[in-house]
Amino acid sequence: MPTPLSFTRHPAPGPGAPLDDARGRPRVVLVHSLALDRHVWDGVVPRLTDKAEVLTYDCRGHGQSDRTAGRYTAESFADDLAQLLDHVGWDSAAVAGCSMGGCVALAFAGLHPDRATALGLIDTTAWYGEDAPQAFRKRAEAAREKGMRGLVDFQVTRWFSDAYRERNPPEMQRAVATFVANDFECYAATTALLGDADARKYLPSLRMPVAIVVGEEDYATPVAMAQYLHEQLPQSSLTVLPKARHLTPIEHPEAVAAAIARIL
Repeated sequence: MPTPLSFTRHPAPGPGAPLDDARGRPRVVLVHSLALDRHVWDGVVPRLTDKAEVLTYDCRGHGQSDRTAGRYTAESFADDLAQLLDHVGWDSAAVAGCSMGGCVALAFAGLHPDRATALGLIDTTAWYGEDAPQAFRKRAEAAREKGMRGLVDFQVTRWFSDAYRERNPPEMQRAVATFVANDFECYAATTALLGDADARKYLPSLRMPVAIVVGEEDYATPVAMAQYLHEQLPQSSLTVLPKARHLTPIEHPEAVAAAIARIL
């Protein structure tokens, strides 16, 4: 079945191997954050491939995937993921998501509980709050008025700590280049997705192992949001990374990979 999503298998199946040939290894899917793409996980993937088969992809409206704007929801993105798993021949997998990707992971586990063997909830939340629908739509309007480049200074200070930005300008600029290349209508649709996302209804039914990771200085999904997830998911672990901000898979890939590895 064709998929509108661009994806990468790590490691790729050998010549002539069937798509679903995993040789009995654990499987994990990594879902990226708003307005970025699968390269968010570039530092994490090589730390997992000795333990599991890894699938990364660009969500609808992002990266190299289909950029047809429409009404996006966490649930529609979760169904996209289910169709991608069908395409690659995976019945189930651990699903780890960063920020928006965490919202997708929660929706996927809620809608397709038999297909999610474990969850990695990285820099994310079940719900952004009562004001979120309006606040996220205001963010889209700011992008319409200023252009995507006009939001860069705001984004990079939320994404990365001051020390990381000073030490790693190439990684920071790669994220910026991906951000400014977004299609505006798709960006607006995805910000609305986040404003409307509410996975609280799924939490009581989730029984799989869960790893929660958050940066100590994450202003987008603060530690309190991670603590709420941890309280609602008694089978979960919670890791707070000192002095880190919102994109811990880029800033602290070793710690994020270690947390994911523990649930495989």
